[in-house]
Amino acid sequence: MSARILTAADAPLVRDLVAADPVGNVFIGSRLDAGVLSPAGPGVLWGWPAEQPTALLHIGANLVPLAPDLAAIPAFVEAAGRRRTCQSIVGPSWLALPLWQALAERWGSPYRDVREVRRRQPVMSLSGPPGCASHPGVRPITGADFASYLEASIAMYTEEVGSDPLSVGGGVGYRGYCRWLVDSGRAYGIVKDGRVIFKSDVGAASDGVAQIQGVWLDPALRGRGLAAPAMAGVVEYILADYATASLYVNDFNVRAIRCYQRVGFTTVGEFATILY
Repeated sequence: MSARILTAADAPLVRDLVAADPVGNVFIGSRLDAGVLSPAGPGVLWGWPAEQPTALLHIGANLVPLAPDLAAIPAFVEAAGRRRTCQSIVGPSWLALPLWQALAERWGSPYRDVREVRRRQPVMSLSGPPGCASHPGVRPITGADFASYLEASIAMYTEEVGSDPLSVGGGVGYRGYCRWLVDSGRAYGIVKDGRVIFKSDVGAASDGVAQIQGVWLDPALRGRGLAAPAMAGVVEYILADYATASLYVNDFNVRAIRCYQRVGFTTVGEFATILY
């Protein structure tokens, strides 16, 4: 059975599938809210089986699957096609890793040759007050902070992903994304003497869930007990507008996991990310 590109008529079905796991499916939910089902939307959303989809695949800068089992993978491999357009594959580890392997087997080096595979990334969430006191300096980032915020964002991305985000297209896309985060009120941080020393963003939000991304603390300030109060401050802002704050983190980043646990986050799933 083949997959098909979904349209606005499929919106109720897609929302039902996303609602089965609002935390795990928040990215696809956010793309739905952004108009992915319209012809000019951000990316394309495929559904399988074509008649009554039970599995979804978002194709854009990220390849993101949603499915109850592995049955949709052959159809999604064909939908993705020989020419890789995504920069990463992200999703539940039990699903994202087999999808990547199937893509590599079918289409070869465009999908097989990767920069890094992060096989285990705990998905964590928090729906109640933080478990530690918040830092009083946490606040939304404003346009006046943008130059320092961008500098911090570049440092975060380079440390986290291992490449300079400004190396692609002169950095126009990344600068634009950072500007959008600030202008839309999705960027939070601590600014001291005009310099952003801590930052965190809401990378995706939908159906009462806000997914935190881009967490960064000035390396000179690490190990001083600042991270957990700073994150608690971000959570307080987020939970004023959303029912749940969520995030996912690399399993090897033990310090970050302990920080999030101190704030009150608990593990509710596991992602994997394949980076190109």
